[in-house]
Amino acid sequence: MLKVEELFIDENATVLDSMKKLDETGQRILFIAPGGKLQAVLTDGDLRKFLLRGGTLTAPVSQAANYHPKSLTVSERGRARKMLKDCGIDAVPILDLKGSITDIVFAHGLDIDNRKQAPIPVVIMAGGLGTRLYPYTKILPKPLIPVGEHPIAELIIDRFRDFGCRQFTMIVNYKKNMIKSYFGDLETDYTVDFADEEVFMGTGGGLCLLKGRMNSTFFFTNCDVLLDADFGDIYAYHKRQDNLITMVCAFKHYTVPYGVVELGPDGGIAAMKEKPELNFLTNTGVYVVEPRVVEEMNDGEKIGFPDVIERYRAAGEKVGVYPISESSWMDMGQMEELEKMRRKLEEQT
Repeated sequence: MLKVEELFIDENATVLDSMKKLDETGQRILFIAPGGKLQAVLTDGDLRKFLLRGGTLTAPVSQAANYHPKSLTVSERGRARKMLKDCGIDAVPILDLKGSITDIVFAHGLDIDNRKQAPIPVVIMAGGLGTRLYPYTKILPKPLIPVGEHPIAELIIDRFRDFGCRQFTMIVNYKKNMIKSYFGDLETDYTVDFADEEVFMGTGGGLCLLKGRMNSTFFFTNCDVLLDADFGDIYAYHKRQDNLITMVCAFKHYTVPYGVVELGPDGGIAAMKEKPELNFLTNTGVYVVEPRVVEEMNDGEKIGFPDVIERYRAAGEKVGVYPISESSWMDMGQMEELEKMRRKLEEQT
């Protein structure tokens, strides 16, 4: 069982330290509480806003934290459910008479759903050969490869469905009849339509097949990733920023397992770093897209969607990024990642 103290963080810790701690605890909130006394809270949303404002991973968390947090006294604990719902927050700290945190009431423990809804269409790119997952994909198309009891495409749909999405379109090619047959046999409260890709057109080219069919903002996703993210908030951010495309990106922290040597212009050693740490944003393969992008696709063009984004960015169109934590991104594009995803899903059930 998680102890309250495990969610405490020093205000001088870095933003990167806090992101690591959020991943370790599996929660979405930390508390700055020297000596146990509540001073501030820090949520994953606070970190995201700070980074989008230009904050750095090495900045102290005090620059991102909320120093006017919601809380209740022990005697007011019965109001926790109403506060969580009315304020749309994930957790309420319970304080004793000295202001020390004695307990935390979480929204998920009270069966309260504070997630924003995003009832928009979802397009799933499901036509690839899945060569990195061979020999599995010699038998099954990648969207139907099981992760636990369900195929990956169904798990993806279920994640979006939790946020109000009910209209799905799959761009299919390789073993497409198997995909159509599987979803045709399911009894669901959502619809799945298909667009047949006759030749492989890349991760973006297949969108031209949807001309005239997309009349609203939509999610666009690869069929080999699961995000543990708030799609309602992603959609709200996209609309608030007035983006043409919003790319969901995950922060990655990587420690090079070797000493790294930098060469100088004369061939000598300019610098040496022992196991340097790298921090960067990486594309998860999930986007929010305006329908104009579909209508402006070139018929028959073979192109990756990142190249489509770059084309618009170079033309001065507004393309944004919505950052999520590394642990919120599950990728099954390779055998070892597929096994990691299976284990993680087992832990969540």
